[in-house]
Amino acid sequence: MKNFLQRCLPALLILICSAGFSQLRLPAILQSGMVLQQKDSVNLWGWAGPGEKVTVTTGWDKKQYETTASDLARWILKVKTPAAGGPYSITITSRNTIVLEDVLIGEVWVCSGQSNMEWSFYNGVKDIAPEFPTAANASIRLFHVNKTGADFPQDDLKASWAKADSNQLKSFSAVGYFFGKNLHEKLNVPIGLINVSWGGTPAEAWTPEAVVTADPQLKAAAAKLKKVAWWPTAPAQAYNGMIAPITLHGIAGVIWYQGESNTGTYSTYRQLFTSMIDSWRAAWKKDLPFYYVQIAPFKYGTTGIGALLREAQAAAASHPNTGMVVITDLVDTVTDIHPSRKKPVGTRLANYALASTYNLPIADYRSPEYSSSAIEKGKILVKFNYAEKGIRMKGANPEGWLISDINGTNWLVPKVKIEKNNVILWHPDLKNPMFVRYGFGNTSIGNMESAAGLPLAPFRTDHFPIEQIPEN
Repeated sequence: MKNFLQRCLPALLILICSAGFSQLRLPAILQSGMVLQQKDSVNLWGWAGPGEKVTVTTGWDKKQYETTASDLARWILKVKTPAAGGPYSITITSRNTIVLEDVLIGEVWVCSGQSNMEWSFYNGVKDIAPEFPTAANASIRLFHVNKTGADFPQDDLKASWAKADSNQLKSFSAVGYFFGKNLHEKLNVPIGLINVSWGGTPAEAWTPEAVVTADPQLKAAAAKLKKVAWWPTAPAQAYNGMIAPITLHGIAGVIWYQGESNTGTYSTYRQLFTSMIDSWRAAWKKDLPFYYVQIAPFKYGTTGIGALLREAQAAAASHPNTGMVVITDLVDTVTDIHPSRKKPVGTRLANYALASTYNLPIADYRSPEYSSSAIEKGKILVKFNYAEKGIRMKGANPEGWLISDINGTNWLVPKVKIEKNNVILWHPDLKNPMFVRYGFGNTSIGNMESAAGLPLAPFRTDHFPIEQIPEN
């Protein structure tokens, strides 16, 4: 009997310990201080012992939800969230209990892209420091995802929710913060901002691999991207590590600032970007609004690639439930790829969201855009959308305009006359003008704007090769 007990004792100890040990745990994005999307059916999920019963009690309505962990030790369930408010608690029970405190219900947005989205006070953003004295706001919560690439989709990451204050803002996306601050002021609800940005990354890195490799053109363009030591370039590597782990978390939408790293593959960017948007919507199972920033003028080493990438971004704005903001007026110098003023960028993104997603009466939130042109007696009449109150010029002389004949070999700086929301262009040495360009070059910056002060979006009416895109 003694020998029998000695042989069985280790097994009995294992059984006793395992009976009292719970494997209940949650992903990093579900923790105290988080923000859940209001008036929605949101996911709560995690891990527990296979077959274990998991019970969730929501503090706002004391309702209980139950599920059972799968054979892979995963569990997930949906809970209904009320209108914005809080703080609340959420109690999750299996063999042990996890209590999430200080949970807010509000609007949750993902802020993503490359360095211009990532840029913060520590990167030299000029207009964030004045916010520090009044930055403390318990109703704005920040979730800053660390840079993490992966070859396969991950189910968790390392990050934590924090209340907005001057210390947290120093390393957080300035564009994201100003976007969220504007939403909070106008909507008067808690705001959750999830910053998932990584400087230098091409859009391929943020797109699921199958989406890129299934398309011959996108696959060929991805193969042209050179591997570097500071950021992932292969398809899905940023998506797998930073987006995949949060796609179960309910959000309202996405703001995006990226494109500089895709100028060398501008010809496929529209297709890539809209495919990426669709893949994110599929992952979240929601028609997420995507509001994005058109890249600024910059002195790229190759003729015209910046202008052509901006053209692809403008074309992508026809994709459903998207919107683009123009920032050509915010450039300090065309030798710096990072415009230092991020407050107006975040404000313009916020105004777009407030108008299009939240249906608030935000006037003139879109930059004027090219509509049509006509030739009349040796002059070109150009019309614009979103300029009902007229077009105006900043400065004494018009900048950024070029016109040419039908061959496109001789581009001239035209005479310019503004008539309300129309522009008339001509040149005494050009009897038969045909094509127009405005701000269409790597470093070309025009000086036309709407009555609300939003810059006229760059455009061209021709489709000549890249070699025929001179600066002006």
